[in-house]
Order: sequence, then structure tokens, then C-alpha cells
Amino acid sequence: MSARLVELDWQRTPMGEVTLRRRFDPLLRQDVYEVILGDEHLMSSYFTVAEIELAHLGLDLAPDRELDVLVGGLGLGYTARAVLEHDRVRSLVVLEAIDVVIDWHVRGLLPISAEITADPRTTLELGDFFAHVREREVTRRFDAILLDVDHTPSHHLHPSHAPFYSREGLQQLKDHLTPGGVFALWSDALPDAAFTAVLGEVFEEVRAEVVPFDNPRTGGRSSNSIYLAR
Repeated sequence: MSARLVELDWQRTPMGEVTLRRRFDPLLRQDVYEVILGDEHLMSSYFTVAEIELAHLGLDLAPDRELDVLVGGLGLGYTARAVLEHDRVRSLVVLEAIDVVIDWHVRGLLPISAEITADPRTTLELGDFFAHVREREVTRRFDAILLDVDHTPSHHLHPSHAPFYSREGLQQLKDHLTPGGVFALWSDALPDAAFTAVLGEVFEEVRAEVVPFDNPRTGGRSSNSIYLAR
């Protein structure tokens, strides 16, 4: 058994103090990796089912050809690793706004880091996904864009993200997709009918999938959502 709680890294960033820690969870009987931003739990390896399904659902809907994929938000890496499980993926670009998160993976501090960084298809880039989408000059288009940054379409890590979830913001995103390309979005809440309607104003095919998973903390089931648009 590992130590109950170990702080693996701590850094000051423009978004606040970021901590990576590992703790042994007696319910799961395994180590859990957590990222704390200030006083807020930003992400955890406790629940990763929906982050993984973000990749699988999005790429299953993507065109039947070799795929160039963009992931917004590296985090603990579960979406990126799931993307790489698809043989059709030709390239994966991951945009991460916090440099220390990329550094954690480069240093191999997380259990799946090597699977991501050692794959020649992977490029980890430091950058703001939302600023990238707003760029007027589109230099590269992707067959699938997968986003896992904010908690929900209405609960954002930073107020500057809010315009992205409007019709105009989603139209800017669409400009970065190839014909038939797919946009998939993770959300911590059940599907929001209002946001689904906005997606429908921009994309031809839209749906929201509820992803249930076991919750050892409650002894029951919890769920996240994945929005899909093509």
C-alpha cells in the first residue's frame, strides 16, 4: 500500500495554485490522482468513464477515414489515451492551457503518461483552446474536436470561456472541422436542452448521451453527459 496522501507537485500558474497529489482510496483499494486548483478539485482519476467515452463516442461518429484529432484539455490524460486506442487516428494534437500539466506527463508523474507521450502520433501543445478557436485564420482542420475543460456549458473555469458556448462561438469551432467532422463535449451535468438547441443551430446532426457509472462513494450510480455534433 502506498502512503495515504502524497503531494507530487505544486506550482503557481496564471490560473492560481495547482497541486497534483496521489492518495490511496480505501473504497477503490487503489491510488487516486487528483488535481487541485486553488481550493477547488479540478479533476480526479476516481471517475474517468465519461472522459474515456468522450473519445470513443466522438470518434465512432467521425468520418470513415484516417483521422486528425484535436483534444482541448489534457488533464490526467484519459481522453487522449482513449483517442490513441483507435487505429484510424493518424494524429493527435492536445491543447492544454496550464504548462505544468504538460510537464507532469513529460515527467511521467501520472500512471498513463508514457502511453501518451511515447506515441509518435501525439503532440502536446501549450495553448488556450478557446483562443485557438477564435482565430480568424484557420491553418489546420480536424476530423474530430473533443473538449473537456469546463464543468458544463454554463459552469466555466473562467468567464472568458462563456462566448464559446454561443451560436457564434460554435460556428467559429465548426470552421476548424473538416467536412463531416465531429465535435464532442464532456459535461459534469445531465444534458442541457438549451445548449443542445444552440448546437442544433450550427450542426446538422446533434445529440446528447448520458454516461452512467458506478459511484463507490454513494454505493449507487452517477452520470455525466457527452454532447455530440456532426
